[in-house]
Amino acid sequence: MAEFIGRTTNIKNCRKGFYVKMRFVHKNGRNHEKNSNFFKRYFKWLVWITLSLYFFTSYMITSTNKPTTSLSKTTITSKSSRALYETNNAATFLQHPKPEISKKLNGLKIYIYDLPSKYSTDWLSNKRCSNHLFASEVAIHRALMGSDVRTLNPNEADFFFVPVYVSCNFSTVNGFPALGHARPLLASAIQLISNEMPFWNRSQGSDHVFVASHDFGACFHAMEDVAIADGVPKFLKKSIILQTFGVKFRHPCQQVENVVIPPFISPESVRSTLQTMVVPEKSKRDIMVFFRGKMEVHPKNVSGRFYSKKVRTQIWQKFNRNRKFYLKRHRFRGYQSEIVRSKFCLCPLGWAPWSPRLVESIALGCVPVIIADGIRLPFQGAVNWPKISLTVAEKDVRHLGKILQRVADTNLSAIQRNLWDPSIRKALLFNNEIQQGDATWQILYSLSKKLHMSYNRLRLSGQ
Repeated sequence: MAEFIGRTTNIKNCRKGFYVKMRFVHKNGRNHEKNSNFFKRYFKWLVWITLSLYFFTSYMITSTNKPTTSLSKTTITSKSSRALYETNNAATFLQHPKPEISKKLNGLKIYIYDLPSKYSTDWLSNKRCSNHLFASEVAIHRALMGSDVRTLNPNEADFFFVPVYVSCNFSTVNGFPALGHARPLLASAIQLISNEMPFWNRSQGSDHVFVASHDFGACFHAMEDVAIADGVPKFLKKSIILQTFGVKFRHPCQQVENVVIPPFISPESVRSTLQTMVVPEKSKRDIMVFFRGKMEVHPKNVSGRFYSKKVRTQIWQKFNRNRKFYLKRHRFRGYQSEIVRSKFCLCPLGWAPWSPRLVESIALGCVPVIIADGIRLPFQGAVNWPKISLTVAEKDVRHLGKILQRVADTNLSAIQRNLWDPSIRKALLFNNEIQQGDATWQILYSLSKKLHMSYNRLRLSGQ
């Protein structure tokens, strides 16, 4: 066998390393030059392959050690990826625990349907949608999304929340919400969830929750006579309705399982008013009786109906020249600063019995004077309404001056002291994140008393 000796003949430096030029010779001389050329070419290829494998392996090791991209930045394009996104959110939630609300509510769990944006978030393009007096439908949805009461597993849910915003279709004529689209929009949402998931059909919607935050709640109309004629839609009659409308007598618009909720007042606006103003002592509030809002000079509204059952008209006619009454018929953006200066704030009915003034007056320390016969007030277990407010019958509005003066001379300071209990203010305001005792928490507490309507609980108890 021939023996080869490798002899280095030249080493050249390069920018990216070096290479070795080698020459092969037979031990007896140069008789096998052709064979040496073959091995020369073979050796150069072997070196090139070895170096390539080395650099490729190094690159793979480095790439493996790099941090992966966060899933939360991934674009959601399908149902399966949405499920992954929600799972990732659940993991994040476990890393950053929310206040343990569910444990204090008998383990209450709520599943929130992920409906197409046309049912809810598309309406938020109008900023009024999340800030006007009917915006509790938005606030409740937002608070539930970040709460530990929410479950991503519908099979363990006690109730199902259906987020449909029906009060954000503002009329271009008068700027008020137009509700003509409400029934078909809700019916469409129910058809969608009943076709895609089994939970509506198995209970006929009895464990499903909706918000109806406008004048006559589940009847979805602003005029009482039309609302009564229409009644509650058949497809909602077995469901649970969170509604601002409530009365102590039989009424077609509350002939459904319901929870009376407060109208929406922005907590930020209340905090801003209290921070920017020097809140006067109770005895130094310089406005005795305050009201700003719609007051018809003539009892009949342009609709041909009697607005406020003539109550506001009577107040205007009787007291608009009384120096103790600060009555204004025109809007003013800074009107909360007037509430802070007032001892009594009139809360007469409008088209419906309830009024946003109920919440604003309490939040800003003004004693609410409720003028709405038979009204059913929200969260009566948490808010002791008789101790923080006055109730005047509609037929007695002409005697308001004497009634309020008598209270001012006797027990006004006691009512004001009760009114400044921070837990009462908290119970009537909706926060972005649920806080124990706030308005959304009060709603959940009310639902926790209705767990007998939970299909899931009934199923488990029957096993």
